[in-house]
Amino acid sequence: MTHSSSTAPAGSTQGSQAGGQAMWGGRFSSKPAELMQAINVSIGFDKRLAAQDLAGSRAHAAMLLKQGVITSEDEAAIQGGLAAIEAEIAAGTFPFRDEYEDIHMNVEARLRELIGPAAGRLHTARSRNDQVALDFRLWVRDACDRTVVQIQNLQRALVAKAEPHAATLMPGFTHLQPAQPVTFGHHLMAYVEMFGRDASRFSDARARMNECPLGAAALAGSPFPIDRHATAQALGFAVPTANSLDSVADRDFALESLSAASICATHLSRLAEEIVIWMTPQFGFVKLSDAFTTGSSIMPQKKNPDAAELIRAKVGRILGSLTQLTVVMKGLPLTYSKDMQEDKVPTFEAFDALELSLAAMAGMVADLEPVPERMAAAAGAGFSTATDLADWLVRTLDMPFRDAHHVTGAAVKKAESLGCDLPGLPLAELQAIEPRITAAVFDVLTPEASAASRKSYGGTSPEQVRIQIARWKEKLQ
Repeated sequence: MTHSSSTAPAGSTQGSQAGGQAMWGGRFSSKPAELMQAINVSIGFDKRLAAQDLAGSRAHAAMLLKQGVITSEDEAAIQGGLAAIEAEIAAGTFPFRDEYEDIHMNVEARLRELIGPAAGRLHTARSRNDQVALDFRLWVRDACDRTVVQIQNLQRALVAKAEPHAATLMPGFTHLQPAQPVTFGHHLMAYVEMFGRDASRFSDARARMNECPLGAAALAGSPFPIDRHATAQALGFAVPTANSLDSVADRDFALESLSAASICATHLSRLAEEIVIWMTPQFGFVKLSDAFTTGSSIMPQKKNPDAAELIRAKVGRILGSLTQLTVVMKGLPLTYSKDMQEDKVPTFEAFDALELSLAAMAGMVADLEPVPERMAAAAGAGFSTATDLADWLVRTLDMPFRDAHHVTGAAVKKAESLGCDLPGLPLAELQAIEPRITAAVFDVLTPEASAASRKSYGGTSPEQVRIQIARWKEKLQ
């Protein structure tokens, strides 16, 4: 079964650089038209798969040797040539050339220049179809791993900012209207939970994509006695893929990862929007240093939260990438079609945008300086302790909640007409609405008392907030 380097194995690509022919050019008598070359070439973007392509080739060559498909001399030459190519890429001296279309053919062409005919052995029992499926899957898997690390860095920044502010009052909002007092630490920890789910989505996607397509060849598998379990293990996969058609035809691993990226970017955008709002003079809840703000070319007083605004915008790019790849894939019959060459650019762009946004948000959170006095002043605005009055009526007077809700609404209306808040409403006015109300009610009508009373698990009481901070500090160690 073993082939020597003197003759090419059946089915291998015997690239002929002579005469400018493409490496797949045996079937064709002339070179592609210029426009065909322009639309077909992908090396400009898929050279980002170089490390993955080399890793796949190393594993494939080692397996071919072990299975007796190539000789030890050819395998040694191939491994040496791949090492030389890796060094050239690292040094920036590798000659990426458009005439070889993609990263796979560029590597193979350079390998032939370095080691001669033995290079042609490497493509035995594989195709560019399973090769690109492998390379791209490896790249997305690495991107998911990097993203999880970055999300955890952001979570640590949020936890570190939340800890000293577990009891710092601020208004909680619904409909962007004051609802109930909460703490700034509790608000930040809400995003820790969101980003925790984002990290788990990337981890779940990684687990599902952790199957190796190498060895599926063009679409039907290989007649050579290859060991797909060995190459899967060598490349860190759990198992080889179980269907050769599916192996080369699908990109759901990229779609799922882009979906997770879109959700994560949405969470980033929501936090960015809150920072933008909080920094307005009308709110004045937080400050950012010069490191994450910019000025105006005409208005010298301006300090704009541009980093937050740009993060807020990135969700458009990332969601657009998911939509783009979904549309590319939606009408493709099995198995491979050249349309799938368009899978990489949106995926690369989405992860580039997400990784930059996560790093910028982590820096911005660390830089964030709360203004507790402004937050506390706003915490009691808009009758935010109205629910506490209703709860007191239920607990103390055994009033049905719906009746308590009605009494509280009347109290709010009276306070509004007198131009005061609920803690400032005279007891006589409250008793005119409900005679059984006593002065004890005022113990629950301050924002501090309201927040402190929310002691249910996951609530906003400082005690509960500190429990969640401790839980996440342990999880993120």
